[in-house]
Amino acid sequence: MALNNSYDEQAVIQAIAAALETFYDTLIEKVDTLNIQKVMRRKNPYLYRAKAMKSAAEIVESVLMAFVSSSEETVFGNCFFEPIAVAASGGNKALAEGIDIMIHDKETNVITAIAVKSGPAVFNADSRKRQEQNFVQASKLAQQAKARYEAYIGYCYGKKAESGRGKPRIYQELAGKKFWTELTGDEEFYTKIITYMGDMPEKYVADYKESYNKAFNRLVREFSNDFCKEDGGIDWEKLVEFNSGD
Repeated sequence: MALNNSYDEQAVIQAIAAALETFYDTLIEKVDTLNIQKVMRRKNPYLYRAKAMKSAAEIVESVLMAFVSSSEETVFGNCFFEPIAVAASGGNKALAEGIDIMIHDKETNVITAIAVKSGPAVFNADSRKRQEQNFVQASKLAQQAKARYEAYIGYCYGKKAESGRGKPRIYQELAGKKFWTELTGDEEFYTKIITYMGDMPEKYVADYKESYNKAFNRLVREFSNDFCKEDGGIDWEKLVEFNSGD
């Protein structure tokens, strides 16, 4: 039985709009504040030399693309799905640690705890154990309310195979279509998220591209000033000393 058979479509659309704005604002802020020296301390200068990179622009392009690729996955996972799931479920943002949504169905006297995750490859052994402990703690709230307790880990995209092995768990894991269907009762909801976006992303692309291009030009200048010779060539010894020296 779905957790919310009558989700508010407008609330979902508003949540998507707010999430997209947060995503682009956060990504632009990260790009705008990227510092070439901080980045180059974490990079492998030997790799750039091994790839025969000859210009500041080549290295900066590689650095910036890798930074954006890594950042956008993290930022999107942190800001996009959870508010949509809250809106779709009709539940409340949970106060309990490690729980994102709490739903109390007073008709059936069931309290449902949901941990919202972006994709299915988010846990290692330690983080899964912590999640299980968080569900146990949340179950005490249901006991205090004399309510039945259910718990879910919801992966917002992808698929999750059920192994059937190990100890019985106090929670279920649902991914992609199965999760959104359980949440809303709508088997098409997982595709409707794309439809609900409409042309919203296009509103932010121009500002993001402008920010990216400015960052590229700024980082090329900074790299050239810090790690290039008078003739414009890369000073590899200086770069390696900066990265790995005393």
